[in-house]
Amino acid sequence: MDTDRRTALQVLSTGNNGDPFAVLGLHEMEGKLTATAFHPDAGKVELVDAETGRVAATLSPVEGAAGVFHGKLRRKRRFAYRLRFTRGAERWETDDPYRFGPVLGELDEYLIGEGSHLRLWEKLGAHVMTHEGTWGTHFAVWAPNARRVSVVGDFNSWDGRRAVMRKRGGTGVWEIFLPGIGAGAAYKYELLDAQGHLLPQKADPFGFGAEHPPKTASVVRDLGQYEWQDAAWMKARGERQRIDRPMSIYEVHLGSWRRIPEEGNRPLSYTEHAQKLVSYAKEMGFTHIELLPVSEYPFDGSWGYQPIGLYAPTIRHGTADEFRAFVDACHAAELGLIIDWVPGHFPEDQHGLGRFDGTALYEHADPKEGWHPDWRTFVYNYGRAEVQNFLIANAIYWMREHHVDGLRVDAVASMLYRDYSRGEGEWVPNIHGGRENLEAIAFMQRMNALVYAEMDGVMTVAEESTAFPGVSAPVHSGGLGFGFKWNMGWMNDTLSYIREDPVHRKYHHGKIEFGLHYAFSENFVLPLSHDEVVHGKGSMLDRMPGQGADKFANLRAYYGFMWGHPGKKLLFMGSEFAQGREWNHDSSLDWHLLDTDLHKGVQNLVRDLNMLYASAPALYELDSRPEGFEWLLSNADESVFAWLRRGKAGARPMLVVSNFTPVERSAIRLGVPASGRWAERLNTNAAEYAGSGTGNLGGVASEDVAAAGQPHSIVVTLPPLTTLFFELEAAGV
Repeated sequence: MDTDRRTALQVLSTGNNGDPFAVLGLHEMEGKLTATAFHPDAGKVELVDAETGRVAATLSPVEGAAGVFHGKLRRKRRFAYRLRFTRGAERWETDDPYRFGPVLGELDEYLIGEGSHLRLWEKLGAHVMTHEGTWGTHFAVWAPNARRVSVVGDFNSWDGRRAVMRKRGGTGVWEIFLPGIGAGAAYKYELLDAQGHLLPQKADPFGFGAEHPPKTASVVRDLGQYEWQDAAWMKARGERQRIDRPMSIYEVHLGSWRRIPEEGNRPLSYTEHAQKLVSYAKEMGFTHIELLPVSEYPFDGSWGYQPIGLYAPTIRHGTADEFRAFVDACHAAELGLIIDWVPGHFPEDQHGLGRFDGTALYEHADPKEGWHPDWRTFVYNYGRAEVQNFLIANAIYWMREHHVDGLRVDAVASMLYRDYSRGEGEWVPNIHGGRENLEAIAFMQRMNALVYAEMDGVMTVAEESTAFPGVSAPVHSGGLGFGFKWNMGWMNDTLSYIREDPVHRKYHHGKIEFGLHYAFSENFVLPLSHDEVVHGKGSMLDRMPGQGADKFANLRAYYGFMWGHPGKKLLFMGSEFAQGREWNHDSSLDWHLLDTDLHKGVQNLVRDLNMLYASAPALYELDSRPEGFEWLLSNADESVFAWLRRGKAGARPMLVVSNFTPVERSAIRLGVPASGRWAERLNTNAAEYAGSGTGNLGGVASEDVAAAGQPHSIVVTLPPLTTLFFELEAAGV
């Protein structure tokens, strides 16, 4: 054996060989086959013919290379073989990973290098498969600047010398097929940086499963086994999620919706949520459930907004297939499922993406671009094609592999602006000297364009808190391409108004009116989200002024106003029954409050608002068009608002009236566009909502008296702190 060959074999035992396929396995040397194997604990190694079971060669230990065995074979042609190891009285056989060829093809390499592989998760990560006739798992990871990458796990005693991967050309992807490894195996990647320094072990960026925290390894999952039952929903989804359809979203944190006190206060599993949460949301009349992030994350207190495993449904509630069964249950109940998606930043945990191969791979190297000061997290480098590919493929992955119906994209404003939450001198301007993050804008445009092109009937929703133009405008017209945008301005203004003592509301009247000046500039969702019931803000009920029943009356009137206002609806869990305390992610909602009439009344109201909303096209068909809304009355002194909602041709118009004072207003004349009886479809003061029950006896007839620019009018009584809905009983207006 020549000196160079012996040196290469000796390096194997130190774990510093970055090209093990050039040494291990079968190789031709001087017209003969040689075999090399490595196992640090073996005393004897034999090559066994996989077909006959006969020993083809006994390999000898290599001097100065502990655990390395080498030998020559009499055969001249390669053949399928297994390795037989002996250690004392113990003997075992395995297939040799170094006898298998690559799995990734040239087209994969080209698309990965270009950053345009829309099925990237099908190639990177861990995939159970049969390769060259042998069953096992293929591992692949992007680490272009690493000297050596290994797969480690219980199956090789977490020894980074034993499953060193093959580097594929200029893409920076490393891969290896490990025979006999299947679903359920825990694993990580062990890397040496370009200087040969050992890095902290990394979870798989494309891992489809993870260990239960605080453990941090990825877990092999076979995504090819689940049998979907939601073909009917998937076929009809495009019709259900159009902009002119009703959308009432129940926002949920799975870890605290319900817990089981008798079992250590544990949260429900995906399987239990599929029964209890789905049936509850359906009974309450919601059209969608939105989950706070379910991508794997290390810290419970982040609520999922600092994810480590973007491709893994969190194991806190079950496996990937159990999550899929939850999605199936949503669709069986005709509920859409939206998940919060976090492409804006990622945490600094050592097993995560940060300095993945010893360099700033996923993040910017300059902390002025790559570090978020508020959240102490890394910021993605959107200008890097491979990073864009990683994120866009992830968006498509959730929709294709898990049948998710929509993505609500978190913290869009932090992505749009380079100076977001940064002081002077703490940020880097764009190439034009401006504050806009041009790379992030291009990323979001590309993501939306590709998601909508790849998947039928899905939607994306932006949580965007600034006045950035065209968030929900099409990409081809210069917009960001989202389907919807959260209306944070509406939320802030109206909550500020409703928390005022009613005697002072007339001085803040414009906060209710202002939202209508821009209500049709975007496709808006009206959000009363988890962010409004944390960090000392109290619950929705806490926001209401007054004492006792007045607080509930204020909340009911406000919810009525919200459901009557243009825009889709979103309500965080617990708010639908007036949770009394601020949300705590470590404990269950206070379901016992439903034993009291006031809390049960709010729940009944939200259910009926959802039912009315879904049954009245005037309340949703023209949500994003100004012709669907008309002011009829805006009286600051009396804090009374009245407006008309219209749908498409043939839809019955709906009159909505809010009285935000604790004073009954009688004989109020309101203009209406048509004659006939206007039925009182909903009254937030009704007895079934724990109100006083006063109202308009089910409806009022119009009079031929013009008012507020309308040819007819009705005279109504407005109970205190109440919102009323009146619908014309004859269609065709």
